[in-house]
Amino acid sequence: MTLIRENVTSLYEQIAETLREEIELGSYEPSGKLPSEAELSERFDVSRVTVRLAIGKLAAEKLVDRKQGKGTFATAKRLQHRLDVLRGFYDSLARQGVEPHMALLRMQERDTPAALRGVFGPDVRTCVYIERLHSVGGEPVALAQTYLLPEARTVSREQVANTPSYEILESLPGWHIERADMSISAAAASADIARCLAVSKHAPLLVMKRTTYLTNGRACESTVFHIRPERYEFIVSNPMSAMLVAGNR
Repeated sequence: MTLIRENVTSLYEQIAETLREEIELGSYEPSGKLPSEAELSERFDVSRVTVRLAIGKLAAEKLVDRKQGKGTFATAKRLQHRLDVLRGFYDSLARQGVEPHMALLRMQERDTPAALRGVFGPDVRTCVYIERLHSVGGEPVALAQTYLLPEARTVSREQVANTPSYEILESLPGWHIERADMSISAAAASADIARCLAVSKHAPLLVMKRTTYLTNGRACESTVFHIRPERYEFIVSNPMSAMLVAGNR
């Protein structure tokens, strides 16, 4: 790349743009490590101060992490979850070529929360509560807090620790999933959730709420996912032809 040498500001912004494009193209994978300041200084024929400004700009955009004594690394690509496909969170991660890890933090039978009595029905007095932490590459991505109908008490802790939610549901006698309702919002991390996700208290999180229904119309599962937004995004693909036709009438 040939830099336009007008002033220091334009130089570091040009360098930042070049590195940004290279990061998006995956030029520094699989390790994600960028060249050292000295190497970039020689490559662009600029001072290390100018290189440092460029790296600082990328760090402010959360595109790179500077690790003391190790160098500068491109941050991991955002993982995705399709809202238009009925697929569990763990399975969604696994399909993206990463190796997700799921840790069981808690499994116990609890009284049905008041907010779920209208979902599961007034006769459902207790639920099976499951709390699991999803990680990728040793870094926490999401905390899942799940309530299941009491019939799920027959599922073993080992199965819960190693099996995605929808596989568990489909393994129960007579349970066949038909659909799931989902909503996305934002919330500040509580102290407990922040500790699990290795973020600061009150850090912004994505919150996905999911309620799953069986073919008989009965709600069988309700899960709240607390998700680190810098690592995850939601996508949906909707056919627009019908709406476009209607709008052009």
